[in-house]
Amino acid sequence: MKMHFPALIICSAVLISACGGSSSSTSSHSNNKPTTGSAPQNRYAMANGCYALQSAQTDKYTVAASDGSYSNTAASVATAEAFYMQAATLGKYLFYSKDKRLLTADTAAISGEAVASDAAIWTIDKNQSSNTFSIVSESTSQTMQLDDSSKLIAGPATTAPAAQFNFVPSTNCTNYPEMPTAISGETFKGSGADKPIIGFADVHTHMGMSSEMSYAGDVGPSAGGVLYGQVIHRFGVDHALEDCEEFHGPNGIRDANNILETDPTGTHETKGWPTFVDWPQRNFLTHQVMYYKWVERAYLAGLRVMVNHGTNIAALCKVGQSYSLMPDADCDDMSVATKQVEYLYDVQDYIDAQSGGPGMGWYRIVKSPQEAREVINEGKLAVILGVEVAQVFDCGVTFLPGGGEQRRCDKAQIDAEIQRLWDLGVRHVYPYHDIDSSLGGTGIFSGDVINFLNFLDTGAFWKTTECRSYPADEPSVRTPGTEMTTAIPGSGDDPLSQAIFEATGGLTPLYPPGKRCNQRTVTDLGEYALRALMTRGMVIDIDHAAYHSKDIMLDIADEQTPKYPLASSHDAHGGLTSDQVVRMLKNGGVVYPYKGNGIKHKEFLAKLKFWRTKAGISDSDQVLGLGYGADGNGFGGHPGPRGGDSEPVQYPFPLFSGDDWGSQFANFKTVNVNMLTIPESGKYWHIDETGMSHYGLVADFVEEVRLEGGKEALDALYNSAEGYVQMWERAYNRNGNVSSAP
Repeated sequence: MKMHFPALIICSAVLISACGGSSSSTSSHSNNKPTTGSAPQNRYAMANGCYALQSAQTDKYTVAASDGSYSNTAASVATAEAFYMQAATLGKYLFYSKDKRLLTADTAAISGEAVASDAAIWTIDKNQSSNTFSIVSESTSQTMQLDDSSKLIAGPATTAPAAQFNFVPSTNCTNYPEMPTAISGETFKGSGADKPIIGFADVHTHMGMSSEMSYAGDVGPSAGGVLYGQVIHRFGVDHALEDCEEFHGPNGIRDANNILETDPTGTHETKGWPTFVDWPQRNFLTHQVMYYKWVERAYLAGLRVMVNHGTNIAALCKVGQSYSLMPDADCDDMSVATKQVEYLYDVQDYIDAQSGGPGMGWYRIVKSPQEAREVINEGKLAVILGVEVAQVFDCGVTFLPGGGEQRRCDKAQIDAEIQRLWDLGVRHVYPYHDIDSSLGGTGIFSGDVINFLNFLDTGAFWKTTECRSYPADEPSVRTPGTEMTTAIPGSGDDPLSQAIFEATGGLTPLYPPGKRCNQRTVTDLGEYALRALMTRGMVIDIDHAAYHSKDIMLDIADEQTPKYPLASSHDAHGGLTSDQVVRMLKNGGVVYPYKGNGIKHKEFLAKLKFWRTKAGISDSDQVLGLGYGADGNGFGGHPGPRGGDSEPVQYPFPLFSGDDWGSQFANFKTVNVNMLTIPESGKYWHIDETGMSHYGLVADFVEEVRLEGGKEALDALYNSAEGYVQMWERAYNRNGNVSSAP
């Protein structure tokens, strides 16, 4: 097959996935509303507040001067500048003035600047003896002080003590820009940590995938730089989701998504916030879809478990380096994955900062099933950390010309890497992902592009075999195998294609006709790794294992006492058939599909009920829960509108009240979901028009589920968090781990 290099890059990128406030909501306004009331009691409490800045020395208040400077000369709050306190992270703030300027340190001067910079971030600390606050520049370490004329200046802390200030509640602030949630009403809490969870689960997503993998802005991009946009940003939404030209080129000419749209010379409007003319869209897979306020919208609608995987495919990432012109981007699988996982702790801190301090946010990383139950009972989102990379534990492999293989790990390395992940908080692991490794074979679902990447990483194309027989008259999650084709670009005139062509001599692999499965299965090292993960009590995801490897994984799970549960979180690439699903369910595992629309949810629920019946499982044995794996930021695509004769979603719509909502919701307050609209621009997303353009439309998906499946479908959706946690307990509560089940 002839494929030019840019096309190869993009086709590869699309497959990586498949590869892969508080408990009360914010208003539908696009900005955070400043709080009013008493003075802040700690350094975190002024977040989203409106305050005048009073000198503890002079009792005067800060006011803006015509030259852009500020002085503490105002006699009253009424005549002082009103600052909106925008949290950059815990204890660090932007001072946002009424005329949309930011207090900024510049050598000795402090001025109001229209453009955010690190010099506009101030660390605030409380003096416990005087109940006043000191203010220190993030970038210069200078303290905010007053000169002899009461002008605000930045001075070295070594030559003068930090000036002390009071934050006095004020009014008439200009709100700092922020994405709305467009949801009103108080989301629900639990009825006890020992009671069944009500809420739904996303068991496969990539919130750590970002064009910058740290709060500080010094770590670099995921995916070799092809994905644009950030989950959080110290300067807010207008920087997290601003113009993508720097990443995607003028008019988007370097956007990998152009090839996915079969228009290699295509362009798009690069402007992001607040207009979002051309992105995000459900099939624009190279733009951020998991900005934290979009995730908050889903949480307010009932999302209570989210599994976030650090992810990477080194071979694909290196292709991305070339396309994005970022040759220094990190592409090591475990390095990138752990950076993404570490970034999620930054995300937690940032959300805490917006919510009033450490532990106050709705986004909580948990490390045991019991922690998950406790967090969810408080009405918050339990975030479980995972890893989905091609070479987990750095266990790559090189296939040698004579038929042997050179392994890049041993048992000691596997043990050390499992311990490192555990210490980092990772609890859900993919032993296989898209590329063959020292641990075994990957599930084949792409007969060309991923095979090409396998060659780049391992030095060999896949060896295939016939897929074993399966109950073809019964529903499958995914039928095994795929038609195999050539994996060499052929006449591509780019350097990489030529290098591959020269390395292979232009010879393409020959495969028999018909669907083929991977001949490589679980190796001895793979069996060791699986048993080590089970000993540790990790959730093991079966999805990307080779079809025949899934049988071996289930055999190993059956040998455990009690039998070990396995998870399938996003449509089981490589194949997962009825006989395998039944074995998984009997062991207490969970099988959740890729996130579809409301129609797909109803269709998969019918399959799940069939498998449960065949497995002899009743609702009293195991909760009937059906969550999803959205694969957000994973390049796997997102569902489109239902279309056809589907009953339309009518905005606003209520959650937790009405005939389709069962008795378990009887004591919940009604939450109203409005169409997500940005007042500054009028941009809106209607799920019947756009499908799932970004993660915020998960809330709208709930209404699709109600319209298509009624009470039964809603019950299964809102049982899915309980279903996942029960499965996790079966894995975790053994071998010395401490967690109690209800």
